[in-house]
Amino acid sequence: MAEPQEGGLLHGDQPLARAELLATGEAIARMQERPGAIAWPDGHVDAWDHIECAMALSACGLREPARRAYRWLRETQRADGSWPRSVTAGRVTDPAAESHHAAYVAVGAWHEYLVTGDERHCMVMWPTVRRAVEWALALRTPRGEVGWERDAAGLPGTYALLSGCASIHQSLRCAVALAKLADDPRPDWELAADRLGHLVARHPEAFADKSRFAMDWYYPVLGGALRGPDAAARLAAGWDTFVVPGLGVRCVSDQSWVTAAETCELVIALDACGRREQALEVFASVQHLRHQDGSYWTGWQFDNQAPFPRERSSWTAAAVVLAADALTGFSGGAGIFRDASEGAGRDEDRVGCGCEARDAVGEPGATSLR
Repeated sequence: MAEPQEGGLLHGDQPLARAELLATGEAIARMQERPGAIAWPDGHVDAWDHIECAMALSACGLREPARRAYRWLRETQRADGSWPRSVTAGRVTDPAAESHHAAYVAVGAWHEYLVTGDERHCMVMWPTVRRAVEWALALRTPRGEVGWERDAAGLPGTYALLSGCASIHQSLRCAVALAKLADDPRPDWELAADRLGHLVARHPEAFADKSRFAMDWYYPVLGGALRGPDAAARLAAGWDTFVVPGLGVRCVSDQSWVTAAETCELVIALDACGRREQALEVFASVQHLRHQDGSYWTGWQFDNQAPFPRERSSWTAAAVVLAADALTGFSGGAGIFRDASEGAGRDEDRVGCGCEARDAVGEPGATSLR
């Protein structure tokens, strides 16, 4: 088993050569099961990571495996609009379902349209997207955040996740675009996206405290709820906690472990803020995890100087491809994260949540960042 490579793979100002990107896409395709599912190294499939892999396949021009991945989603979606949290070899191994997993099919379907321009495929995916989004939005609280799951008994989760809701915010923006393309406008989804983006940007108290995880740090930017000075301030606030210079981004703040997927998602968030030089530098830092066949080790335990876990995951490779695409624009879907901020931060989103009252008396709490 080859060890991680040393050094980066920058070519001028390009993060990876086209042949290197294609090798990474083909590494994902080799992990795809015959029915179309793209599993974790342990064999289980979840819809969110599966969709990310489908997006990477499409960005690399691997149309047939990408379409098989989307067909698998259509064929395995449950009647209520959700997917099981875990499926292994076609068998449900965890029947619970997560809201951001379901909603993310809208991002995948819209990305496929941006890459291929295939409106027919959008219409084929539209009923799947519609059911999934409605299922996720049924987990909203009166305030507007989305509970993170329905358990195996169908009971809603008792809290919402900041990273999950930031992802759902992007999903809703993509779902609204798909609805317009399908001539089936969903203004209620647009309102839900406005409110959710506002909560993610300004109301950390609406979410369970998972601040030791890097995803809670950068996802409000990645999902489009924060842009401009607020995004810059949030990224700056967590930089020293999570970024290990020359190695990548810690998955959790208290562990000596960097992961390629979190690193590449930060790259996309930096790109969305216009911080290209920083994004290129961070992207280069994780290339030590590249394997000779184009796949990527999931992470690196830098105290032990060893891959951890000792696996090369499909979704890690997918995150690398999507980050490289964001930086170089080699596919039509390169801007899907950059454009997720459409409509974010509008003043009317504050009405009814208390921000307008606090602002009226000069209290800064509504805009503070955790």
